[in-house]
Amino acid sequence: MNKQFPRTEIAGISMPRMIAGCNWISGFSHRGPAEDEMILRRHNGPNSVADIFEVFLNNGVDACLGLFDVDKDLLDAVRMAEERTGKKMIMMDEPILNVDDNPIARMEAEQTIKKCAARGATFCLPLHSCVEQLLNKNEKNIKRLPDYLKMIRDAGMIPGLSAHMPEVIQYADLNEYDVETYIQIYNCMGFLMQVEIESVVKTIHNAKKPVITIKPCAAGRTTPFVGLNFSYNTIRPQDMVCIGCFNAEEAEEDIEYGLAAIERRLPDIRPRSSPFKTSAISGKAER
Repeated sequence: MNKQFPRTEIAGISMPRMIAGCNWISGFSHRGPAEDEMILRRHNGPNSVADIFEVFLNNGVDACLGLFDVDKDLLDAVRMAEERTGKKMIMMDEPILNVDDNPIARMEAEQTIKKCAARGATFCLPLHSCVEQLLNKNEKNIKRLPDYLKMIRDAGMIPGLSAHMPEVIQYADLNEYDVETYIQIYNCMGFLMQVEIESVVKTIHNAKKPVITIKPCAAGRTTPFVGLNFSYNTIRPQDMVCIGCFNAEEAEEDIEYGLAAIERRLPDIRPRSSPFKTSAISGKAER
C-alpha cells in the first residue's frame, strides 16, 4: 500500500515535506570520480530515473529539485513518471546564472530563467554558487538579487534561493527580498556546512519562509535512519527535507524512514543482510 507523505505549503502551493533530490541521479556523488561514474552508468537515460520518480509520486512525494539544464534526462524522466502514475510532479529548478554586472550577462541570466519556465518549473531557485557571488557580508545584503528575483516572477515562477552560506537566508530576510523558500545544507555530520550545526539550525528556525534542507545523509556518510531522524526532529513542521537516492528501492526505503521519523516510530524496513544474524542485529532474542 502506497503511503501519502505529510505536507506543508510554500507561497500557497501544497508541498510534500520530503522532496526528491537529483544529485545521485545526475552524477554528483560528493564522494569521488568512481561513484560519479557508477551513477552515470546506472542513469544514462530517463527510464531508470523515471522508475525513481514513479515511486516518489505514488507515495505523495510529488516534488523534485535538480539542475534541469545540466542533466538533460531529468525533464524526460519527470514526464515519463507523470504519464505512468497520472500524477503531476512539482519541478524545482536550480539554474546557474551569469551574475556579472553588465548588460550581456543580465540578458543571459534572463534567458536562462525563461528556459526554466519553458520546461515547466513551478519554482526557480538560482544555484548557491552564483547567488553567493553577490553576497556582501559587510553591508549584509545580496547585490542585484532583486533584479534576478523579478526576472523569475516575470517568467511566471515562484522565486527561491539556494544556500550553502547561512547568511543567504539571513540577509534575504533582513532585506525583505521577494523570496518564498530557501535551500540550506543541514545534516547530523555537519557535512559541507560552513558553520556549526547548532548555528545553522538557529538560522533555519529563524527563517521567515519554509526551508528545504539538503544532504540529510551527508552524501552517504550516514544512513537514512540516522540522517532523516535527525533532520525531521530538529527542523520546523513547515520545513522540508530533500533526499537523493540511487534506485527505486532506495526511494521506497527513504520514504518509510522519513515517515517513521515524523511519526516517531520504528521504520518498517527488513533487516540488513548478514552471514550470521544474531539477536544484536535483529533487535530481538528468540529461542
